[in-house]
Amino acid sequence: MQLARAGDAASVGALLSKYGNYMEVITQAQLDARVRRRVSSSDVVQETMLEAHRDFEKFSGSTMAEFTGWLRKILINNLARTVETHLMAAKRDVRQERSLQDADDALNRSHLRIESMLSDHARSPASEADHQEALVQMANAIANLPAEYREVIVLRHIEGLPFNRVAERMKRTPGAARMLWMRAIERLRETMNQR
Repeated sequence: MQLARAGDAASVGALLSKYGNYMEVITQAQLDARVRRRVSSSDVVQETMLEAHRDFEKFSGSTMAEFTGWLRKILINNLARTVETHLMAAKRDVRQERSLQDADDALNRSHLRIESMLSDHARSPASEADHQEALVQMANAIANLPAEYREVIVLRHIEGLPFNRVAERMKRTPGAARMLWMRAIERLRETMNQR
């Protein structure tokens, strides 16, 4: 962070690439299924990373938590613009419009849900960097899971859906969704323990 703040372009790139999977995981939870048919979450993340790289000198924070918050703000604007372009422009309907504040709140809830998957809830300011590193590792581990494991974890933990809704979205029975979730969590634990 210090090198990036000092203007080292390679450090800015390295810092941003470290958060790619984190951004991907929370974007998957927020991108409307109708939009996902036209735009992938990785497209939104790539646009966010390009903007963050271009505008890094405007980042005024000094902590990793402030940095992830700044990235989420850029992401929420890109998500809103993507929805506007692909859904709202075709057919304006006030009932379908989602305010930027609502979208921001949903994205922050996704971030908090990822954080809640970590076990170090009580942390000192000195351990904030370690916490941010663990957050990145968790997002990387989720992103590297097989697709159906990743999907069940995103739906259950990041979107916060109950099992009956997870099952519905995945076109499975609730029991099958729960079993898939248990296998996914076990794989995620194994991956996290290997780090």
